[in-house]
Amino acid sequence: MSTHTATVVWERAAGAAFNDGKYSRGHSWRFDGGTVVPASSAPKSVPLPLSREDAVDPEEAFIASLSSCHMLFFLFYAAKAGFVIDRYEDEAVGELGKFAQGAMGMVKVRLRPRIAWSDKTPSSSELDALHHRAHESCYIANSVKTEVVVEPR
Repeated sequence: MSTHTATVVWERAAGAAFNDGKYSRGHSWRFDGGTVVPASSAPKSVPLPLSREDAVDPEEAFIASLSSCHMLFFLFYAAKAGFVIDRYEDEAVGELGKFAQGAMGMVKVRLRPRIAWSDKTPSSSELDALHHRAHESCYIANSVKTEVVVEPR
């Protein structure tokens, strides 16, 4: 078992109002390696200028986390199977909506990887098997109830 951490920091600007709900949603995510990522609520959820358009929002981070985890396992299994990948790009898309019980959430995430192979391209069934195995191994996918669909491009 391993432990992973992130520090989320928000501060009210000096003299800024708070109780009126017109406070900035901008904040930062700090990770153990020293990386600091500007973060905010999604401008689709909380309009500008209260949100930051130039920052990562939790919904985007959730999608990126699923995509990244899937990719890392996919690369691992492809290498073990003898395939060489030159580039892996995923334009992942998340759909925010209501679950059956009425709660809002990320109801579906589509992973849409485009992969450039070096010399030998896997067959359609081999590609499906690699994606299936990666999905089954992905820690993040195993941690959520969101439907995750892989649609190779």
